[in-house]
Amino acid sequence: MKIEILGTGCPKCKKLYENAQAAIKELNIQAEVVKIEDINKITGYGVFTTPALAIDGKVKIVGKVASADDIKKLLGE
Repeated sequence: MKIEILGTGCPKCKKLYENAQAAIKELNIQAEVVKIEDINKITGYGVFTTPALAIDGKVKIVGKVASADDIKKLLGE
C-alpha cells in the first residue's frame, strides 16, 4: 500500500503526514508514506487545494488535515 501526502510542505501538510504515520502504526500495517511536494505532480492528480491524501494513486481527501482516525477508516476500506 502506498499513501501519498500531496502538499508543498506547509504545516498542515506536515500534520497530515504525521497523522498518516500514526494511523499506519495503530493499524500495524505495512504501507509506504511518501510526500509529493512538486506542484506539477500535485495538480496532475487533479488536486488544487492542499493538503491532500491519496491511497494507491486514488485521491481520498482534499483540502483538510484528516485525523489519524479518519485515515484509519480509509485504510480499512
